[in-house]
Amino acid sequence: MIKIKKYAAIDIGSNAMRLLVVNIVEQEGKETQFNKSALVRVPIRLGQDAFTVGEISAENTDRMVDAMKAFKLLMKVHKVEAYKAFATSAMREAYNGKEVVALIKKKADIKIEIIDGKKEAAIIASTDLHYLLKTDQTYLFVDVGGGSTEFTLFSNGKIVTSRSFKVGTVRLLNEMVCDVVWNEIEKWIKTNVADYDEISLIGSGGNINKLFKMSGKMQDKPLSYLYINSQYAFLNSLSYDQRISELALNPDRADVIIPAVRIYLNAMKWSGARNIYVPKIGLSDGIVKAMYFGKI
Repeated sequence: MIKIKKYAAIDIGSNAMRLLVVNIVEQEGKETQFNKSALVRVPIRLGQDAFTVGEISAENTDRMVDAMKAFKLLMKVHKVEAYKAFATSAMREAYNGKEVVALIKKKADIKIEIIDGKKEAAIIASTDLHYLLKTDQTYLFVDVGGGSTEFTLFSNGKIVTSRSFKVGTVRLLNEMVCDVVWNEIEKWIKTNVADYDEISLIGSGGNINKLFKMSGKMQDKPLSYLYINSQYAFLNSLSYDQRISELALNPDRADVIIPAVRIYLNAMKWSGARNIYVPKIGLSDGIVKAMYFGKI
């Protein structure tokens, strides 16, 4: 006997907002399956407001309200039983973030929780990584967002430590990351990987997923440091317009992909990782699984 539940997750990031609808398939004696039913991504770059001016603009507030009304209707037609909506870096830092959350609750009837970097890292880490994590190996999990990057070190299948840093693609585009932050990240990575012989990276986020898709590799195969480095040079050699026309990148992806790759490259360099695995996971997947297992 199969039982199907429908859950949804809303991820309000610094570069875009996502609604993920998942079919949760329960069958006695079998492992629960989480199958993506729908994914909608809206390119509202909240980080551009939050990190440069310190507040979400009236225009983007209106766009958010409209997007949330649409998400509410989509969840209704999908017959979603339960959802959670989390906002990350941009909403954390905008001084009117709580006002925007209250307005969305009033106008779109969607309750949003603004979460800190630690909770964000924990939710992403609760995604189904066990199929990827070989228990005798060590991994540095790197989730690159628009406003922050979460680093989590796994060894023997368990979390050793995690940390969130204010380095993200939208921040980098606006030249808002100083050398001190990069030095902090380098020191943190090198200190925490020092006791381990060999590290592999696990990359999460829309940009690394796009890069992986462009590589044409099988899902369980990693990308090498050399490949990432050559792609970084290649992307840099193209203009913004060429990245849209020749690589078919979305306009809101064509600029942030370069700073994102830079973060992954630095993480690989400082950890000594030669390979990066790219599972199809992110905050929205983590939200659904954390909801299902009663963690949030």
